[in-house]
Amino acid sequence: MKPMALPVSNLRRIFLHWLGACALLLSLDGWAAEHLRNTPVRVGLTPAFLHDQHGLLEEWRRYLEVRLKRPVAFIQRDSYRETMDLLRLEKLDFAWICDYPFVHLKKQVRLLAVPLYQGRPYYRSYLIVPASNPHTSSILQLKNMVFAYADPYSNTGYLAPRYELFKAGEDPAKFFSKTFFTWSHRKVVEAVAFGLANGGAVDSYVWDSLAVVQPGLTAKTRIVSRSPEYGFPPFVAHRSVQEEEFRVFQKVLTDMTTDPAGQALLKRLNLDGFSRNDPKLYDSVAQMMRAFGEE
Repeated sequence: MKPMALPVSNLRRIFLHWLGACALLLSLDGWAAEHLRNTPVRVGLTPAFLHDQHGLLEEWRRYLEVRLKRPVAFIQRDSYRETMDLLRLEKLDFAWICDYPFVHLKKQVRLLAVPLYQGRPYYRSYLIVPASNPHTSSILQLKNMVFAYADPYSNTGYLAPRYELFKAGEDPAKFFSKTFFTWSHRKVVEAVAFGLANGGAVDSYVWDSLAVVQPGLTAKTRIVSRSPEYGFPPFVAHRSVQEEEFRVFQKVLTDMTTDPAGQALLKRLNLDGFSRNDPKLYDSVAQMMRAFGEE
């Protein structure tokens, strides 16, 4: 039995419906692309050295807008936890966070890029005391004194010094007579410099950068010891960010070394560039966290 041939009018109707559907899909694709171009890229920044550099941040924001061809919104908070919460709630697309929060958030975020500092993707924790104290040579000599931490989710400003005490058989919760959080590394330097604390733990990148722009402040402190190297605080992307957006933002960061405007911004950021890297860079932080029953 031969199949029935459809009337020409029906074929024409089917073809027109198909054309209409294709046009609708193209229209929706165009709308989606236009919507994406007009939707700001939300970038979170934790409180660190950059927090006080509003002019620099505005230049960097405009630089990213030009190269991403989209609006960019920098979202700053006063504690690491607040930025972590925004990532958990999918209210940020990207963020520059500490290595400690990165390990905490490994199920919510992907490693996007790692800054290069002094040519390498590493930094350290500095133990500092007032410059008027020439005798202290170890954190163990600060027992029963006042100590300044940066933030409860800072590696170099909280986790690393506590781990140093833990390795020495001391209880970090009972070792000092008093501890307090300054909520930024810069303020740790200020607390030690002005005698509010007998010692403090600070991000090497922050202390070194302050030594360039505010040498009078860092001169009031003395570096007692330097920790082992840790993976530099990374740029991350929320796992909901689409692959194309991820690759574009990553390329913009890693290409900053290839144009004069990017090079000028990197110089002001006191960085050498951004690199693609492996999450294993942060394994030592995870190891310290496990010592305290975290991770």
